[in-house]
Amino acid sequence: MEYQRFMPEGWNISNYNITREQLTNAISTGEILQGKVNRCDPNYNLYVEFGNDIIGIIPREEVEAINIDETGFPKPNICMSKVNKYVQFKVKDVDSKNKFILSRKEVGKEALSWITNDLQEGVVVNGIVKSMQPYGVFVEIGGGIVGLLHIEDISIARIKTPAERLKIGQKINVMIKCIDRKLERVILTYKELLGTWEENVKDFSEGETVNGIAREVEKSKNGIFIELKPNLVGMAEYKDGIEYGQNVDVYIKKIIPDKKKIKLLIV
Repeated sequence: MEYQRFMPEGWNISNYNITREQLTNAISTGEILQGKVNRCDPNYNLYVEFGNDIIGIIPREEVEAINIDETGFPKPNICMSKVNKYVQFKVKDVDSKNKFILSRKEVGKEALSWITNDLQEGVVVNGIVKSMQPYGVFVEIGGGIVGLLHIEDISIARIKTPAERLKIGQKINVMIKCIDRKLERVILTYKELLGTWEENVKDFSEGETVNGIAREVEKSKNGIFIELKPNLVGMAEYKDGIEYGQNVDVYIKKIIPDKKKIKLLIV
């Protein structure tokens, strides 16, 4: 099941050639639009230029719904980080200089309501990887709302860093793992979308030699876990000289479906 009220900012940038008529109509309709921030002024207001001398302004107080300081404004670095990025907004008004007043904050407030009232665990949504940490990645799932994808939820095969699987700016589908509605936090998972053990093992047969990636290389465990697919791992007999992340050819000795195990031999 896939459900999404808000698209991540920058998910589909090809459809945003916005006209003055669209901006004007959006004042009354409340439609969510998207455009690229061109600059940030000394007061940390953001400017979106649509071409044909059409300019939109996102005042500093309208930039964020959640990342605000004790003064009620987003921090300067938050505002500046939006330059050259696509953002979503609602159109609030037109000022005396015929510039459109935009609000990213209003979109964020609606997205928070979506999380609090409608979004359910187990649904699949679109996301864009925004940043990485050793423990996981932060993925924007719409309306500026970011969820955390822990490293252990990226794949069944254990990895040392999220960068082995994902990169900043990558568009991915993610599943909602859990929602803390009080704190308005979303925890995501990716590995459930990579297929079950049974689905992945269909591509392999006993007696064939295939390529894999060495994981958890420790002599004390008397074996080496070999990643055949991100969600499919087999155990090979220990062999000296094999390092973590190394590509190796392995012979499939035995597939044991009832135990979801694969016995391998490094060749």
